[in-house]
Amino acid sequence: MKTSDFDYELPDALIARYPLARRDASRLLHIDSPHEVYADRLFAELPSFFRPGDLLVFNDTRVIKARLYGEKSSGGKIEALVERVLGEHEALLFMRASKSPKLGAEIRFANAIPARVTGREGDLFRVAFDPAHTVLEWLDRHGAIPLPPYIDRAAEGDDDTRYQTVYASNPGAVAAPTAGLHFDEAMLATLRAQGVETAFVTLHVGAGTFQPVRVETIAEHVMHSERYVIPDVTLAAIQATQQRGGRICAVGTTSLRALESAARSGTLLAGEGETDLFITPGYRFNVVERLLTNFHLPKSTLLMLVSAFGGSELLRQAYAHAVAQEYRFFSYGDAMLIERLN
Repeated sequence: MKTSDFDYELPDALIARYPLARRDASRLLHIDSPHEVYADRLFAELPSFFRPGDLLVFNDTRVIKARLYGEKSSGGKIEALVERVLGEHEALLFMRASKSPKLGAEIRFANAIPARVTGREGDLFRVAFDPAHTVLEWLDRHGAIPLPPYIDRAAEGDDDTRYQTVYASNPGAVAAPTAGLHFDEAMLATLRAQGVETAFVTLHVGAGTFQPVRVETIAEHVMHSERYVIPDVTLAAIQATQQRGGRICAVGTTSLRALESAARSGTLLAGEGETDLFITPGYRFNVVERLLTNFHLPKSTLLMLVSAFGGSELLRQAYAHAVAQEYRFFSYGDAMLIERLN
């Protein structure tokens, strides 16, 4: 398969650069892959697609204020994005500067955070932060919410809450699990009242999620790695759902990747792990039967994932339909509910 097989034309006007006034006000494209049909619906109608005993699995990661601006001791300006927090006082960063900082270089972020480059890992810089505060504390005080590059604007006050799910609890992500942005407390209460159960995994979304696929043959692409946690209570909830004949719905590609990564052996296991799972058409899913997700970038690994889940040709048609019907795309955009092809 070629990367160009997952390309499509998207008018710039369809990129959602701001959220709607209400989280649940988005449109919903329902893709029934087994029957090869799709239909225009509203996200507010989501409860009608579920029955008592079904299970929704959410990613409870919390977005950190991972965008930093600073300067080297030489005076050169730096723009940085935390890719992963490594410990209380160290993190991996993408950094842009006129000249890349060298090993041992002193940096001052936000005119407040002393830091030092301690190593390189590929495109990433390992950086030690002043131990007066933890990395997360420094970021919370002086960082900015890292909106995706296609939103093409600086974060504003409302983004601190709207680029965050209402159930976010474990800080560590540098991008939101955006399918979850559509849920408000009222929607969650409605689902639970009708007997739909909920469970949580944690996968800290890394900045690599926005890295383009730079090779034409997708088998040559190297997937970025992300850390995930499957709690024992979530494993128990999934097993109970399967035993009673309920359906497992992953809310977002990150929840799906965490679950499928923990089930590579064929049996879902609780615990922590690192995943570089690259899901492309032909993959056999072990856990997830339904996927709630947003619309994804052309030629992206996430578009390849949803094509594997729902079928490449049907997804291609559905995306063309969404463009023609002027759906809103990407993080602050509309949603899809996909029934698994096989």
